[in-house]
Amino acid sequence: MSSKIRGVLTAIVTPFDHDGGLNLNELRNQVNRQLTAGNGIFCGGTNGEFFVLNEDEKIAVTRTCVEEVAGRAHVVAHIGEISTRETIRLGKQIEKLGVDAVSVITPYFVPLKQPELIAHYTAIADALSVPVFLYNIPARTGNTIEPETARVLAAHPNIIGIKDSAGSYESLSRFLDAVKDIEGFDVLNGPDSLIHQGFVDGCSACISGLANVAPKEINAIWSRFNAGDVAGSHQAQESVTGLRTDLYKVAFSPAAVKKALQIMGHDVGSSRYAVTFDAHQERQIQQIINNYLR
Repeated sequence: MSSKIRGVLTAIVTPFDHDGGLNLNELRNQVNRQLTAGNGIFCGGTNGEFFVLNEDEKIAVTRTCVEEVAGRAHVVAHIGEISTRETIRLGKQIEKLGVDAVSVITPYFVPLKQPELIAHYTAIADALSVPVFLYNIPARTGNTIEPETARVLAAHPNIIGIKDSAGSYESLSRFLDAVKDIEGFDVLNGPDSLIHQGFVDGCSACISGLANVAPKEINAIWSRFNAGDVAGSHQAQESVTGLRTDLYKVAFSPAAVKKALQIMGHDVGSSRYAVTFDAHQERQIQQIINNYLR
């Protein structure tokens, strides 16, 4: 697919089997579940637990998503690693698989200045043939892409947008304002609480982790907005925001998302990072599902 990426892309979970290995058959099931709801696929991101996947697993996950989608929707793969060199190395393998674009978080652990981030992203975009999205998630990386930096990088012909997961409307609106006059550079919304407002203000798409749990409900925000039903889109957002707030009070995503999927009968396994759920928390999640998903 080469058309503009619009609408909802689900930041799809990476299913694991009972021994902790990849469960690619279940990944195919989850991909098709999202396609049925009208959503595209964003693989290997935060909800895909990229931080606990090795290189071979990241490639296997991406290949499986591309094969199962088979051109029916867009597939974007996250390739960000801690160094420029490793990101390019992974990106060169991922781009061969047929993804529509890749997404790259900032390097993490070491604080970087904005000119260093410009050099990092420029080197990656120069090295790859697949289009690149910047990915701003400072709470997890410790490095923030400033709006003016995004504007500078937007001049690169192979950098086509930014996914903002800073978590605030202020951050999202600053990116939208900084690049509003740049054709071919899109802003993708990350926080599930801002999907509707992002579309109202000019985001081309959202990347939703909560769509794993509520694919139709998340898609309704976009589909109603795209059909001109702005009030209906806002109504759908209000329900999703309640689900998000209640679910993430129990645990951080993607652990909470995976546990919800398990309770709903999907064999996605548990998260690889150290999160456990007691019986009370499982009952809480069950009640949240009952309250919001009919």
